[in-house]
Parts: sequence; structure tokens; C-alpha cells
Amino acid sequence: MSGTGFTGSVRRIVPLAWPVFVGQLAVLGFSTVDTVLVARHSATDLAALAVGAATYVTVFVGFMGVVLAVGPIVGQLYGAQRMHEAGHQAHQAAWIALALAVFGCLLLLFPQPFLWMSRAGPEVAAKVRGYLFALAFALPAALLFTVYRGFNVAVSRPKAVMALQLGGLALKVPLSWLLVTGSPTLGLPALGVVGCGWATAIAMWLQLAIAWQVLARDPFYARFELGGRLRRPHRPSLQGLLRLGVPMGLAILIEVTGFAFMAIFIARLGETPVAGHQIAANLVALLFMAPLGLSNATSTLVAQRIGADDLRDARRIGWHGVQLALLVATVMGGTVFVLRESVLQLYTNNAAVVTAAAPLVAWVAVFHAADAAQTAAAFVLRAWRIATLPLVIYTLSLGGIGLGGGYVLAFDPWRIAPAAWQGARGFWIASTAGLVVAAVALTLLLVVVLRRQKARAAAQSGTAQPA
Repeated sequence: MSGTGFTGSVRRIVPLAWPVFVGQLAVLGFSTVDTVLVARHSATDLAALAVGAATYVTVFVGFMGVVLAVGPIVGQLYGAQRMHEAGHQAHQAAWIALALAVFGCLLLLFPQPFLWMSRAGPEVAAKVRGYLFALAFALPAALLFTVYRGFNVAVSRPKAVMALQLGGLALKVPLSWLLVTGSPTLGLPALGVVGCGWATAIAMWLQLAIAWQVLARDPFYARFELGGRLRRPHRPSLQGLLRLGVPMGLAILIEVTGFAFMAIFIARLGETPVAGHQIAANLVALLFMAPLGLSNATSTLVAQRIGADDLRDARRIGWHGVQLALLVATVMGGTVFVLRESVLQLYTNNAAVVTAAAPLVAWVAVFHAADAAQTAAAFVLRAWRIATLPLVIYTLSLGGIGLGGGYVLAFDPWRIAPAAWQGARGFWIASTAGLVVAAVALTLLLVVVLRRQKARAAAQSGTAQPA
């Protein structure tokens, strides 16, 4: 196959995708380490982790999506070789990150709405508050590091992000272990789930400090003029970032928090169901890192080719990226489905929790394939700066069918759901259905966009021809 065929696109996507994949595995390693440690500490702390992590994800991910608008914008500027403007956009994104951090910290410090929705008992609620108090200190560093991440991926430097994410995980593991389980030798009490929060805060600030030094000292970044003080806020640039970032952030918020709110609602069913859900959710998130890396890489290449005015190549590599993400996810999801019992034993030896998680993991194959397809299509659309219509699709499919339908099936308020679909399984059934609808709708939207771009290019080419 030629270099412009599917194989050629794969060869271009993979070198950018694998560092993103490894880096995101490191990020997920934060929650995986916490889940494993807390699962072995106590079921109460694990229930608090499920509710607390869902709350933090709700706050962080939506704001992260707004900040990540820097990626498509910088990618196009980098492709057009407008380096100073690319650096300018990074500084403006940092201002947005700081503003969002203030609001986000307030939400974490006063989590009563989330506790009310979860109907957590007094003991679980107290642990959730302590966990979120610690994470409030982590949030500003996490959002500022998102600027570093989005910028570096956009300029084809994902390894710079990966290295720091791996370093953060290397620090997080011993910190969480010490703070969760305690150490009489060092005089550290066992903090349980609260210790996870403080370990994350320490790791995130050290990670950000090193990232700042890299930007200031690495010669690669000199052409972007990133060093020194932040440039003053620039209203047109801020408006441009927010115009793309707000619908991006809301779409990602709906996508992720639809899943996060499952944990909050499932917490009403008791500690064992929510603990089982937490394990299944962590497993799905782990699998998701592969299509996420492929989608990030594809979006970067598409944005760069748009900036370089090579729209034909942008269309081709975008479509091939969607196909590749779906193929990889189908293989991974099927493998986990076959080995699901062995996989669950790696998380916990609590038989009740394994029993609660097993039927949820059975949905992984279809769930993961649909998730990969919709993510890849959405990332390619963002590279073309299309984010508002995907937001509508996410609202109807993931918010309406996924979360709303899940609530109806799980709690059966209208007495219409089959008994086998009630409880935590109902949320997973509806969420899978919502993802399938989102995948089909976003893929069709991408087909329409690419065809219109092709027709527009053909019309311009025909106009340019002599009579």
C-alpha cells in the first residue's frame, strides 16, 4: 500500500500516539494505584473514593476541555509556521486555566451538591470531604499542566509530556502507599482515601514545576518565545480560545461526567455495588487510553495539515485515524471480555466486590468499541474547529440516553425496567447504548464535513482553471 494509504497514515499516527498513550496510562495510574490501595484498605474508603473521584473528574475534566482548545489552534499555527502566535496562544490558555482553577477549587471545597446526589452516609461523606479538600490544592497545577500538555502535543512533542507524567506516577506510587497505609516508623498515620488526595497534590505541583523549567531552558521552545513572564491577557485571543474551548469542555464534561455520575447514583445502592462499579470503571478507563492516544495524534496531524493548507492529506489522515482507533479498541475489548474473571482478581480478593463487578465488565467489548469510534471522530472534528454540533450530539446521546436512561433502568421509577436490568447494570446498559448512538452520529457528521471540504476544494480548483 502506498504512503498515502491506510498503512501510510498508521505510520504517521503511531509515533505521535504511543507517547500520548503511555503518558495517559501514567495519568490513569494515579487513580489505578489509589483504587488498588484503597480497595485493600477498606470498603468504606473505596466507596468514598468512587464518589470523590467522580466529583473531581466532574470539576476537572470540563475545565480541562476548555483549556485543551489550545491544541487545535496551536496545531494549525504550527503547521503554518507561525511560531510566535503559537506561543502567544499558550500564554492566553494559561490565563484561562488560572481563572477556571479559582472556580474549580470552590466547588471541591464545598461539595455538598455531589454528596446530596450520592446520598452518602456520614462516614463516607466525611472521607469524601477530606479527599476533595486535598485535591483542591492539586487542581491549579493540573489545569496549568494541561496547557503544557496541549501545546506540546500540538507541536509534535508528546514525549516531553510523557516523561513528566511518568515521573509524576513514580512519585505518586510511594506517596500514596505511605499516606494510605501509614508508617509507624516515619510517624505517619493511615489516612486512607484522604492520603490519595494529598499524594496527588504533591505529585502534580512538582510535575508542573519541572514543566516550567523545561519550557524556560529547552532550546526547542525558544522560537515560540514562551520564557519569562506570562504575556498580558489578550481579549481576541481569549475569545477565540473560549469560542472553541467552551463547547469542547461541555462536550467532554457530558462525556466523562455522564460516566462519573453513574458512580454517584450507584452509591445509593450501597458500598458493594459502587465498589464493583469503581473497579469496572477503572478498567474501562485503562482500555480507553489506547484510542485516546490515537485520537490525539490524529487530531494533531489533521490540524497541522490544515495549517499547512494540505486539506486533502488532512481529510485522508483524519478518516484513517477513526478506522485505526475502532480496530484497536475492538481487539482490546474482546480480549478483556474473554479474560474478565482473571482481570478482576488483579484488583481485589473481595468476593462480593468481584461478583458485583463481573456483570458490568461483560459490557466492555461493545462499550469500548463505541467509545473509541466516537472519541476519534470528535477529535478529528475539533481539528477542523467544529465543536458545537458534537456538543448537541453528546447532550442527547450520553446525557439523555446514557445517564437519563441509566437512571430509569437502575432505579425503575416508572416500574417498566426488567429486573435483570435494574441496579448498576442498568447504568451500564444505557451508557453503552448512548455511546453507540454518539459514535454513529459523530461519524456521520465527520463524513458530511469531509465531503463538504472535498467539494469546496474541487470547486475552488475548478474556479482556478483557465476558461
